[in-house]
Amino acid sequence: MDILPEFNDQYGTKDYWNQRYTQEADGASFDWFKSYSEIASILQDLIPDRSSKILMLGCGNSKLSQDMYDDGYQNIVNTDYSSVIIEKMKERHGESSPSMDWYEMDVRDLKFDDASFDVAIDKGTMDAMMTAKGDIWNPPQQVIDDCTKEVSEVIRTLRKGKGIFIYLTFGQPHFRKRYLNVPGTTLEVRELGEAFHYYLYIVRT
Repeated sequence: MDILPEFNDQYGTKDYWNQRYTQEADGASFDWFKSYSEIASILQDLIPDRSSKILMLGCGNSKLSQDMYDDGYQNIVNTDYSSVIIEKMKERHGESSPSMDWYEMDVRDLKFDDASFDVAIDKGTMDAMMTAKGDIWNPPQQVIDDCTKEVSEVIRTLRKGKGIFIYLTFGQPHFRKRYLNVPGTTLEVRELGEAFHYYLYIVRT
């Protein structure tokens, strides 16, 4: 199997990611959209308290968690539904970042108590669930259900009144707001980049 999928909808399958991470060399990493250095000032402004408990949704082999850890955010819980990458990342970062946790977990069914986190970050995970075949203007019901479940679970696990969900994507507001406009929360959208735009969605509980 090649690293890149034959069809885009494979990005939404656990089998693809387990096979990809099995094939990749030890130490390999990939960051969707933006590296931490490119968005550090934004995250520092949104998360002024370095002791905040942060949930990383679909961590993959991204350097984001380690870079944030090195910047003083050392209360990070990483999740991914690929058991392969979770074991690799535990081994890779266990000694250098002992206070980070790693869990095999599906973002649509988080196994954490209500109001457990101050911050949740998604950088590409929800996008992977949107790769199913279908009309982007009228997405398949499975896509709607998956994305709605993720957002619902994230809001449930964030502390009420002070939680923040940070979602970085290339997806434009008319394709993403439908999932992020949750009663009892506020939504802010920021446009990043110049030639190619990314969007930062900030949901506050």
